[in-house]
Amino acid sequence: MAKLVLSMNGVVQGEYELNQERLTIGRKPDNDIPIDNLAVSGKHALVITILDDSFLEDLGSTNGSYVNGKLVKKHALKDGDVIAIGKHELKYVNELATADDDDFEKTMIIKPGSASAAVAAAQAAEKAVQSAPAAAAAPAGGGMPLGRLTVLNGPIAGKELELTKALITLGKPGTQVAVISRRPQGYFLTHIEGNNFPVVNGEQIGAKAYQLKDSDLIELAGIKMEFSAA
Repeated sequence: MAKLVLSMNGVVQGEYELNQERLTIGRKPDNDIPIDNLAVSGKHALVITILDDSFLEDLGSTNGSYVNGKLVKKHALKDGDVIAIGKHELKYVNELATADDDDFEKTMIIKPGSASAAVAAAQAAEKAVQSAPAAAAAPAGGGMPLGRLTVLNGPIAGKELELTKALITLGKPGTQVAVISRRPQGYFLTHIEGNNFPVVNGEQIGAKAYQLKDSDLIELAGIKMEFSAA
């Protein structure tokens, strides 16, 4: 099983198995990996694990997150990668890791009432779909159909986003963010950030991953979307 090895100045301080879908790193004690250091933000970074792969996302920390010396916002982790957070290091150990950075879609920021932001999000979505390799357009898992989101309200109502990536994050950072992960079993919606959970068919999904079904209605950061399996 994949794990993160926490160390400081070469001294190992702990090992953490990546046995859950989302794992938070930060200074506050309620994090899955708490690091009591002033250089570390309260909620500093998030690690999302999907099957054999893990993805690091910086949560808007003050001092940033680094992988192998490079400042990153989002990064698909590879075996041996070293994450630097403040003065601490987390080594990623996973010989089965296969993902690359193209599998971690950039956040589609949805700001209700902001036409410019909505247009930018739509353009980013279109670019992601157009640049997706032909192999990504083929059904996964031996016949799993591709999923699609259709925006139902706001300035980009009617816009469609094909879910070809392993992960795509949706929402408004600082308010509400969720991730849709593509697995052999189907598509799953997971809450990432915000006091309120995403709503599907009128009910909050809670903290656990929710498997999306055809025609599900999703409400996230004031935007309504319909999920469909092509």
